Amino acid sequence: MGNQRKHSDSPTQPKRIAKAKKPIYKNQWFFLVMVEIALAIITGMINPRFFTTSNLMNILEQIAVLGIISSGMTMLLISGEIDISVGASIGLASCVTAMMIRSDWGYFLPVVVGVVITIFNSFLVGATSRVFKAPSFITSLAFTSVFRGIALAITKGSFQTIYGKFETIGTTRLWNILPLSFIISIVAYFVVHFILSYTKLGRRIYAVGSNPSAAYLSGISVTWSKLTTFLLNGLFVGIAAIVLLSRIGAAQPSTGSGIELKAIGAVVIGGTPLTGGKGNIMGTFFGVLLMGIISNALNMMRVNPYFQEVTFGILIIASLAVSVLSSYRKGHFSVRKPD
Repeated sequence: MGNQRKHSDSPTQPKRIAKAKKPIYKNQWFFLVMVEIALAIITGMINPRFFTTSNLMNILEQIAVLGIISSGMTMLLISGEIDISVGASIGLASCVTAMMIRSDWGYFLPVVVGVVITIFNSFLVGATSRVFKAPSFITSLAFTSVFRGIALAITKGSFQTIYGKFETIGTTRLWNILPLSFIISIVAYFVVHFILSYTKLGRRIYAVGSNPSAAYLSGISVTWSKLTTFLLNGLFVGIAAIVLLSRIGAAQPSTGSGIELKAIGAVVIGGTPLTGGKGNIMGTFFGVLLMGIISNALNMMRVNPYFQEVTFGILIIASLAVSVLSSYRKGHFSVRKPD
């Protein structure tokens, strides 16, 4: 009976632990802020145009879609899961949405259909993983080909252009300064923060990511918690697909290709390990911002664009190293706790 009471209290433990805040300088996001400030100063000294309002707003606009996707990916990684079919799902949803808009279906129904597609796709990845007891990395890898193949089949590989028909979300700037797309990403960050910090689902996400067996023994439905996380991830992916389509005004099966790796990288850089059970949306935000600043800084310094991929890869490897060293310093076999 005593053991049962001990297990039943575990789902609420992340919330209690979270109240014991560690010094700000020990947070990984604080380190990211310092790096971003240093990068900004160096880039600004080389090219003063970096600090112009137009360039700073361009950075925010460029990281909006990545930020929305990374928000959903944060919950997935904390729960101990991963979805690398995100890019292919965006390609399929944006193509279907564009085709419906071109066929004069209006805007509301195509947007709803596009979001429903990504939610269903993400659910398929999670459900297949649970049913076959296979890592979600493998199932999402398989569905990457499925989603991209469907998009190629229905579009015959051609562009689906909607120039001038669906621009409001992607091009609107509030007060002629702040991109609406970035505001949408900020809303996504806050929604995820609220879920992780103030809801039972959030505590369950941390619990199943930290120790699925203990979570199950404490009465948590591991399968339902993880599937719910996949559904929420699909919702954010759908919103990102719509924002991206509105911004570029066209879609093709390869739209969104590779963005899943950048999202995973941003989340890991922000302090969420691939092993799950730990992380927060603050770190993700600054991880996404770091990627945006680096990309913009390299462009400002006229660095060969091919080296950007090299830089992002090195950045992800470095963040993984920091994550592993941190885990060993805290005790490799100890139960993970949220920041």
